[in-house]
Amino acid sequence: MALFTRSTILNNHLYIRFYGQPVRTFVDARVKWVRDPYFDFAVEKEKNLNQIISLKNLIISQPSKTTPLSTISAYKTTFNLPTTALNFFQKYPSLFQIFQPSKPSSLPHVKLTPQALTIHNEESRILYSTSYKKDVAERLTKLLMLTRAGKLPLNIIDLFRFDLGLPHDFILTLLPDFPDYFQICNMNSNMFGLELVMWRANLATSDLQKNSAGKKGIPIKFPINLPNGFDLEKKVRIWMHEWQNLPYISPYQDGFFLSPNTDQAEKYTVAVLHELMHLFISKKIEKENMLMLGDYLGFGPRFKRALVHHPGIFYVSNKIRTQTVVLRESFKKDMLVERPLLMGIRYPYRYFHLMNQKVKAKRLFNGVNKRVSGYVKGG
Repeated sequence: MALFTRSTILNNHLYIRFYGQPVRTFVDARVKWVRDPYFDFAVEKEKNLNQIISLKNLIISQPSKTTPLSTISAYKTTFNLPTTALNFFQKYPSLFQIFQPSKPSSLPHVKLTPQALTIHNEESRILYSTSYKKDVAERLTKLLMLTRAGKLPLNIIDLFRFDLGLPHDFILTLLPDFPDYFQICNMNSNMFGLELVMWRANLATSDLQKNSAGKKGIPIKFPINLPNGFDLEKKVRIWMHEWQNLPYISPYQDGFFLSPNTDQAEKYTVAVLHELMHLFISKKIEKENMLMLGDYLGFGPRFKRALVHHPGIFYVSNKIRTQTVVLRESFKKDMLVERPLLMGIRYPYRYFHLMNQKVKAKRLFNGVNKRVSGYVKGG
């Protein structure tokens, strides 16, 4: 069992505020959704990037650095491919090359192009460097510290592997380097999890708290960035002003003693959601996955309600076949304000550049187009 504690003791004046006075709830008013083309583009330009990197890792993990096309077709559901494997590779000929092995009667195979292999090597140098491993280990630690139990199922962590910037083989290449941070545990008879070995007080400071350091006596407020043309009703603006001035409870404290339908509880919910968004290297996440994580953290429908109530903090895009939550403060138009090294590989000059290159079909198939189509019909 992990040995750690979470502080649930607040100072006296906050306790009186929560329990000695009436606590308001969100006003009865409609908060409209306004489309933001910059954030939509920030989401749309990474369309299929997760799938591309997953397929790249699958191919490069093979001893021959190639994979039969028919094998990859079986991963369509696993990797959430929007179309058949053949059509997907056709769309990105600068990254993937389909070829016919010289061995007679061989099935068509897929390999990385030289440009894609170069990017993979650059990416690997970052992922497996000592400094990056320490950074991502601390990010993973903070995620576990946001849970009340200090642990999560491994399949849930794997779901956020791309967003956290974890290596695809993090169980083998990252966790063994940090035995004093993590240990594998049994969640139940059919599920393994990852739990903290100990609570790390030096990491229990939120990004918002760091940015507010030194401002004593001033309430910690969330950055608000409403788009042009967005007009909140007057009573919502008044509510927002008063809500911002409520005490800020760190997401690394336990705020579940608060009545869940109060403004103070909502500010705590937003604090946790805000900190989670800062742990993700692209500062955006699929809404469905975020809400599922909220269930594991014990928030139930409160994450969903927070997204609706606070459009100046979170933007929800409807692009690329899903809904994506974007942390507004982390972007200037469609560009990340701070771009981690790994995001520099993903965008804009490396993967993004190759994803948008157009190559003639005859170069893609190396003269085997008809045979490929026959082998993978419907794949």
